[in-house]
Order: sequence, then structure tokens, then C-alpha cells
Amino acid sequence: MPFDGHEFPQIIPTPPYSAPGDPAPWSKKSPSDLRDITLKKIEADLRESGRHFDVAEPPDTAAELLDIVADAQVRPITRKSAVLLALYEKDGESRLILTRRSFALSNHRGEVALPGGRSDVDESPSDTALREAFEEVGLDSNIVRIVGWLSPIVAFVSGSSIQPVIGFLNEEPLLTANDAEVERIFDVALCDLLQDGNFAEERWRRDSPRKVSPDGTFPIYFYRVPGEVVWGATARILTELLCVVTGSAWQGSMPLLER
Repeated sequence: MPFDGHEFPQIIPTPPYSAPGDPAPWSKKSPSDLRDITLKKIEADLRESGRHFDVAEPPDTAAELLDIVADAQVRPITRKSAVLLALYEKDGESRLILTRRSFALSNHRGEVALPGGRSDVDESPSDTALREAFEEVGLDSNIVRIVGWLSPIVAFVSGSSIQPVIGFLNEEPLLTANDAEVERIFDVALCDLLQDGNFAEERWRRDSPRKVSPDGTFPIYFYRVPGEVVWGATARILTELLCVVTGSAWQGSMPLLER
């Protein structure tokens, strides 16, 4: 596991084979590119990268996205979910709201996550993300301005997709955890995630090779935050966001121009 000596409550199911991966996509950026990440900057970066709702709508889990993760015959998407990246600014830096899922849950217990969940019939990703954020942490949708989105994540095995949606808050919100789902609510500055030593990539192996990885390995991302480790789908979503705001190219997202 990365981050030797760092303590956190969850158990990460590291497979028998794992190896160090690549450095952070922004590892060659100057220190000035990794700070002063205001909401205004994020909004401009979302527009420039084509991920702002004023510029484009997110893809409807297009066939080419399925092709990236397919191990065999492509399965149709039968379940759709959405998560909310709720950001507010404090002392000139944008901060992201995260949760630790309850240890009483049957799936992904104790993992760090973004507020979100499964979409109702005919519900938009933005509506799903806002509804789930209210249900999980009491975030009032009236104080959230939905501005953009990130690449959908497709889980080929389960035939499900997760659409990340980005929303801005004018100030730090007062939140209350739904004890049935959420163990803890906390936030982290994006500039802290970008600091040396807080990102790690490992290569894990699965039995069925992917088209983009003939040796069967695939990247898993990790972030060290106080008392927690962010990994899995949430870390993948954060990696794309941080690549957008630093102008770093990353093969795991939809096309992103390097600045």
C-alpha cells in the first residue's frame, strides 16, 4: 500500500499482484500551477476543457466509452448513478466536500466517497446528485450552482455508469450526516491533494485483460488526506478534476488538451 505509516480506518482489498504506477499527471508542473485554485479558475478551466454546461452536455455513456473498459462482449448500461463534487472557496483555495461511508453498509463500507447514488427513472444526473447530497449530508440544493461535469465512469461488469457533476457553493455549508449512510463529513483543499506525497498510482491485475492493457493490469489511484485514504472511483474522478485545473493530460479521461 502507498503512504507507509499513514493510518486510516477502511480496508483496501489489494490483490496479490500490485506494482507502483506512474507519477502524478501534474508532477512536472510548477508550484504556481498547483495553488490559488479559485472557483473562478475552475469555472474557466471547465469551459476551456469542454466540461462546462454552457459549452456542452456530458456524453450519454457513449459506445466509445464502453469500448475503453470492455473485457469481452459489451453490455448495455442498465443502471445510472450520479455524484456531486460540491466545491466552495476559503482563503483563496477551493475545497471539496467528501464523506466516509458508514461501516454498516453492505457495499463500499467505510470508503471515502462523493455524495451521490442511483438515478430515478427520467431523472437527470444533476437532479440525482443534488437529491442524493441532500439525503446524505443535508446539502440544500438551493445554495448549489451546477456548473460542469466530468467523464462518466462505466463499470462494465455491472453494466452501470456514474456521472460526476460539479456544483459551486458561495460559502462553507452547514451539513448533517445521515447516520444510516454516512460515518463522517469532511472537506479538503484541492491544492493539498496536489502536493508531493499525497498522490499515488498502483497497477493492479485482473484475470481478464482489457483492450487497452494486454497484460491485464490497470491503474488504481490513491490520495492521502488527514485520517483517510481516497481511492477507487472517487480517486479516479478527483484525478480528472485535478488534471482539468492544472492543465495536465491524462489518458483516463475524455480528451483533455495539455496547457
